[in-house]
Amino acid sequence: MSRVTPLERIALVAICVLTALAGVANYGRWAAVPRFAIATLALAGLAWTVSFATEQLGERFGPGVTGMMQSTLGNLPELFVVVFALQKHELVVAQTAIVGSLFANAMLVLGLVIVVGARRSGDGVMRFSHRLPRDTTTLLLITVFIIVLLGLSLGSHDKASHHVEVISAVGAVSLLVVYFAWAVPYLRSDAKRRAESVKEPALERADGPRLSLATTVALLATGGVASAFVSDWFIAGLAPAIGQLHISQAFAGLVIVAIAGNAVENATGLVLAWKGRSDLAISVVKNSVAQIAAFLFPVLVLISFGLATRLTFSLAPVYVGALALMALVVWQVTADGEAAAFEGWALVALYVILATLTLYE
Repeated sequence: MSRVTPLERIALVAICVLTALAGVANYGRWAAVPRFAIATLALAGLAWTVSFATEQLGERFGPGVTGMMQSTLGNLPELFVVVFALQKHELVVAQTAIVGSLFANAMLVLGLVIVVGARRSGDGVMRFSHRLPRDTTTLLLITVFIIVLLGLSLGSHDKASHHVEVISAVGAVSLLVVYFAWAVPYLRSDAKRRAESVKEPALERADGPRLSLATTVALLATGGVASAFVSDWFIAGLAPAIGQLHISQAFAGLVIVAIAGNAVENATGLVLAWKGRSDLAISVVKNSVAQIAAFLFPVLVLISFGLATRLTFSLAPVYVGALALMALVVWQVTADGEAAAFEGWALVALYVILATLTLYE
């Protein structure tokens, strides 16, 4: 039997209205800025819908599977945005959307989560488990390695710089192999922990899923399909909107798309940090970083070989440098399993500086 709170019911209805309104605005050729704004809000709402349904489905399997599924399916809006952008030859938007998701999660969201978590702790220091932050930082560094390597090759104009697409394809496959080599044992260990918890009455979950399996699957299917349509409308309204607002494509992709597409991680991580659930809060954010870097990015590179425009790991030099420095800062902040509020503010400050730079790209 489905048990949805009044607030969740209102949210679902509002998202349905926003999605329908986004379609009306697109096909009715409304003014560019309102059309773009409505599509952005609808995209963020659909990301929450998919995440909510995934969380309920995950209640049947365990926290590790839940986190993995939430990150994978929660990234559907970014997947569709990048695919439609590439199909419409918007390479800058596609690149900055995927890279912007990395920056938004690893700096803005993680920084805010650390600030909230540190302020809620008794001694002003947020503490969390070492393993997942270290694992996800390793996956992030591997992705950054490929990006920096290609950047150096293109900058020096060596022979390898003429084979960027082949190198990107090999890099994408290699990343996926490493990702699954990490994910499979991670999920197995979660299944083992869940099996052990069933034997312990004190550890059993009292709540369980609040939605029936049929309702959950219906929400996932509806949210996924709607995300595809809204992503297309979002890209269609992007160019005229940024022209009227006088913002760059880089800012639209790195800031607007990234924040809208990662609305779930933004809200979930902050709520968990406020409740003092530091491990879960960090896990939500860091798992999303790992998913984007070592799964979503390489998958999109491979998908792009069948689209109008190819996506590779070749980025503008400024983003290559920013990614390399970001990976090092994230490792420095989270590797020891604790972080103070000023470290969170430092991450947020780095994101603000980068976002400001993209205004003038």
